[in-house]
Amino acid sequence: MAFVLELKTSSSQDYIKNYIISIIREHGIKASVHKEAGKIVCALASGHKDLQGCVDAIARRLPASCFLTGSAHYETKEEPQSLPSYEIRYPLGLGLCPSCQKEIFDPSSRRYYYPFTSCSHCAGQYGFFTGFPYERKNTSFKFFQACGECESEINGVGIREAHRINSCHKCGVPVRLVHKGKERYANDAGSFRTMFEVAAKALLDDKRLLVKTAMGYRLFYKSEHAHKSSILMMINAKKITEYLSLIDQEFNALLCIERPILHMALKEEGLKRALGNTADVKYPDEGFTVLLAKELQTLGTDHICYEEALSDTPCDMVMDHDLEVTPQKELRLFIDKDIRFIAEGERVSFPSALFPATDTLSIAHELIGIKEGDEMLFDKMEHFKSAHVSKAVVLEGEDKERWHSEQTSMHQDEASFMSVIAEHGLFGTSCVGTYFDEEASFLYYDGKKVIRVVPPRDFNAADLLERMAALREGSERLVNNLKAKLPAVYQKLELLQERGSIDLFEATAVILGLDEQNMRGVTKEALKFIGKGGIQIDTHVKDNRFDHIAFLSSIVSYQLGGVESVLLSYSIFESLGDYFSELIQEIKTKTKAKNVILCGSHFANLSLFSRMHRNLKQTPFFMNVNYPIGKENAVVGGAYL
Repeated sequence: MAFVLELKTSSSQDYIKNYIISIIREHGIKASVHKEAGKIVCALASGHKDLQGCVDAIARRLPASCFLTGSAHYETKEEPQSLPSYEIRYPLGLGLCPSCQKEIFDPSSRRYYYPFTSCSHCAGQYGFFTGFPYERKNTSFKFFQACGECESEINGVGIREAHRINSCHKCGVPVRLVHKGKERYANDAGSFRTMFEVAAKALLDDKRLLVKTAMGYRLFYKSEHAHKSSILMMINAKKITEYLSLIDQEFNALLCIERPILHMALKEEGLKRALGNTADVKYPDEGFTVLLAKELQTLGTDHICYEEALSDTPCDMVMDHDLEVTPQKELRLFIDKDIRFIAEGERVSFPSALFPATDTLSIAHELIGIKEGDEMLFDKMEHFKSAHVSKAVVLEGEDKERWHSEQTSMHQDEASFMSVIAEHGLFGTSCVGTYFDEEASFLYYDGKKVIRVVPPRDFNAADLLERMAALREGSERLVNNLKAKLPAVYQKLELLQERGSIDLFEATAVILGLDEQNMRGVTKEALKFIGKGGIQIDTHVKDNRFDHIAFLSSIVSYQLGGVESVLLSYSIFESLGDYFSELIQEIKTKTKAKNVILCGSHFANLSLFSRMHRNLKQTPFFMNVNYPIGKENAVVGGAYL
């Protein structure tokens, strides 16, 4: 007999499965652990004396994951015959697991306040990775020999079995704190704790602290000094709901092992004054950040701000070490009740493997897809030495360099569209859908190739005001009223005309009078809306293409009529959702396509996504799950174009 534990997961990565296997191996229980059809199936020998202890340990120690959606258990007659094993193919970019986090705060541990603490299945391993295959000699830790105790962990069973960068105070990496030309070094429990105490006090004394973390350089400062590029780091989990307006799914995701960035509504007035009504929010992840957060919380602070930085970013104090660190773009997660997807970023999505393999080298956004066995392996270009392929496909704009004699270019929208087809195994089926990033394009897949049905139409601001005046009868009066009643907006539009080629949403934000003049600014404004429905913005189609001038003129008309920018911003995305849905349905009917696909980073917009979800309720759509819906997915689709 076997006790079977099933965990539902949407992730193709193996870190949760491998963590379970490590705990099972610790208890010496014969078991079978594998993934199938969106779930991890763990069958444990029910006759083992420590079965209950093992199950309890899994429940207590298994990290929460934003990709785990449920669980079940039952018994089966099949008896497992051996201990399960796992393979670690590539490094991770995660937060600390519960076991590692407990260890760095245990005074009896040889990793007490050691910021490089990690195990085989957690933390920021990727930052120290230098190239495949993933072995210690291909990491920054190659210069540090594991001590006897760490080597024993590597060769034994448990969560550090086969751990490539295992270390502790005895064999680990010293860290220095530099302030006003003076250096303070830490290489044992006492000196490390003192260093983080000093750093935390300096932050509360209005100093700017630059830290070389496992995820790259981060510049920390008090929340009242935040700006639009700042990320709000919540430190005290018990008080998160006092500062943020969030649903349970967002709270759980914030604290999960993936440690994503979430864009959330603020409700505490002090934070609103510093950051506005919404902000990008994160919870501490790797060792340096967790330890700094602990000391800040001890000093009575519930939150701090940081931004991604470089080694020469101006600051008052630097916490540094000698290891080379390669950062990844942060994982940004979108959540709408029970729906979640990766909006953008590299962490967790890369490195990764996808079946089947092709004999194509795919290159986009400094990422590469290369054949390895019967799968495609995707990661940063510098981690690969060479490749033998029949052709290369390179993203348009990055194809000046020749990588292969048989090289072609790919469009971002077509590659992103194909990435969804590849991830969901929709090869050979007909699909229709939209890619939306600044400009929308509508695409069709006939089972063999991707076709642009309605290509994107770049917006050009040249002669914008003149074209608005000539749009239709009476439009000249609209422009004259704009000049008379909103002269500041009119003048800014005149300046945009001189620049010519700009993003549509920059012009939109200017008309709305927003400080942040881009898509992000309009999105943040839309999130302030608390009503039930918006107004119709003109999404007129001219010559089978989206009419930018009609769209902007409609917004100007409402602005002159006194409609608030909050309602207008919300209405823009609602109207775009209606436009996209109607055109998708029209193309789907004409082509008799079976599936609908949405991709592009702008769908990570609550107003727009909710509208699309409502409109396409009878036509369920596919999106990326393990890969970002934004630009980074191009490298995946390129391998299959």
